[in-house]
Amino acid sequence: MTARQIADFIDAHAAALVLFARQWCATPEDVVQDSFCKLASQSELPQDPAAWLYRVVRNRAIDAGKSDRRRRRREAAAARSEQWFDDSIPDQGESDRAVSALQSLPPEQREVIVSRLWGGLTLEEISDVVGCSVSSAHRRFEAGVAALRQRLGAPCPKT
Repeated sequence: MTARQIADFIDAHAAALVLFARQWCATPEDVVQDSFCKLASQSELPQDPAAWLYRVVRNRAIDAGKSDRRRRRREAAAARSEQWFDDSIPDQGESDRAVSALQSLPPEQREVIVSRLWGGLTLEEISDVVGCSVSSAHRRFEAGVAALRQRLGAPCPKT
């Protein structure tokens, strides 16, 4: 299929295909573009290219819609509450101060502390996740904990 033929098909069918795909997914333009790419990669022109395009767009749009719904369900199920601490703690003001102190840390320190304390990851695992050495992960953790202690007025342990 020549570039001119593809351009002619795009001009003739793209807008209608986007409208057609919109009934199944939230990204109809992407689906149509992928379908035209698939048409361009065909070694032989399908017998009825317009019908072929509609079938490919329909199948890809349905798949994209299913994928999007699955992703949203997974994200909703995996989403954590904005609360970092248990509501049953008698002094909610303390947990609010702790959340504020944690959020005020640089992102590099906060991600190491959250991964270590809430995620239960080892420093080796954290270093793999964040892309730093184990010693850097340890320094970030120690600096973050020290900053939290200072912000919260907690005593620092003797070393």
